[in-house]
Amino acid sequence: MKNRDRRVRTPEEALRKKTRPESIVSTYGYDPQRSEGALVPPIFLSSTFVFSTAEEGERAFKIAYHLTEDSIPVHSPLIYTRLNNPNLEILEERLTLFEPGTEQCAVFSSGMSAIATTILSLVQTGGSVLYSAPVYGGTDYLFNHILPGLGIRTEPFHAGIDPQGIRSALHRILRSTRGACLVFLETPANPTCTLTDIAETRRAIDEVQHGRKQPIYLAVDNTFLGPMWQHPAKLGADLVIYSATKFIGGHSDVVAGAVLGSKKLIADHVKVTRTILGTVPSPFDGYLLLRSLDTLKMRMTSELKNAKHVAEWLAKEPHVESVCYPGLLPEGHPQRTILEKQCVEPGSMVTFYIRGGKKQAFKFLNALKLVKLAVSLGSTKTLAEHPATMTHSDIDPKERLALGIDDRMIRLSIGTEHYKDIIADLDRAFREL
Repeated sequence: MKNRDRRVRTPEEALRKKTRPESIVSTYGYDPQRSEGALVPPIFLSSTFVFSTAEEGERAFKIAYHLTEDSIPVHSPLIYTRLNNPNLEILEERLTLFEPGTEQCAVFSSGMSAIATTILSLVQTGGSVLYSAPVYGGTDYLFNHILPGLGIRTEPFHAGIDPQGIRSALHRILRSTRGACLVFLETPANPTCTLTDIAETRRAIDEVQHGRKQPIYLAVDNTFLGPMWQHPAKLGADLVIYSATKFIGGHSDVVAGAVLGSKKLIADHVKVTRTILGTVPSPFDGYLLLRSLDTLKMRMTSELKNAKHVAEWLAKEPHVESVCYPGLLPEGHPQRTILEKQCVEPGSMVTFYIRGGKKQAFKFLNALKLVKLAVSLGSTKTLAEHPATMTHSDIDPKERLALGIDDRMIRLSIGTEHYKDIIADLDRAFREL
């Protein structure tokens, strides 16, 4: 029995357009009868795969390295896990269920490897990256310290900027861009929760693109909100990027990334570069993520409900100056307009400014018991961190302050515990100030 047969299209394929993702995600892209009846896909812990004939091996490499003019199959023949693996391919198929408007997915060893590989796939020396700020600290470092050394110009613009501001920023960076340009949005922004209008950014790109030979791509890092509550491809994004470590993994036990988009961009560009750089996750990581997808909606729904309660409580807490949570935005606020237009829900990330400064923030964080002092997000466990000295500490201090990331800021990733217990733990910590 050939391994290729283990990843056949199932009857759920016909139901895909009629059925919600959570109803078919646990079976999509996999037939148990082709794997000894195993309900869950086995873990293919093999680095290499056996060819039946030399001719089959020749064809496999021609397909893998695009050395043939024949049409490329949905699944390339199995060769080597750096190129493809059954667990990873099943995972990639299932992730497309949650991203309407995308055709293919590539999974990675981390969110940062997903971002870096994608940019290096599409933008070369002489090209540029225009990005919303703030972004995650690792992304900021890539943009400001690594890409410029490769001859790629990078320039930020403030998250939440109006459409005309995006057009102006595009015109400005394109004056010195000889190659492709990639516009990178992190929305909501980490850690300020600021929303940037994806559809308006798409319109700005299309206007500027008119008559220009070199492409302008739009990539959206959707990590902070997660795959249930925002669908960037439907709003015009060419690529949707995730740190799959976060909501997709959701249990703080795996590090991975994912990029989704058209077949042309993923198969012809992103996956080719991934193969050479070797930025693929392990089969076991693929297994862990497949496990997590079964409960993605349940986890994210529970976390969302909890976050709404926590944000509303924090807004009334005397020790809190202000709360950054899209769900608390008043009617008529420009950010509220974007929220209602492009988001299904406001998510489960809550940032707030504590009264005082670093001393008060640290005292509060050190007093937490149920809530864990740790970076990352999207876990079933509620996590708290201090962005200015942790996740965003490598951003230039002046720029960090200009973006609103100061010593008063605390970021919460709300988990699945009972919201009353989360609030009780926060209240205890405030009482110790």
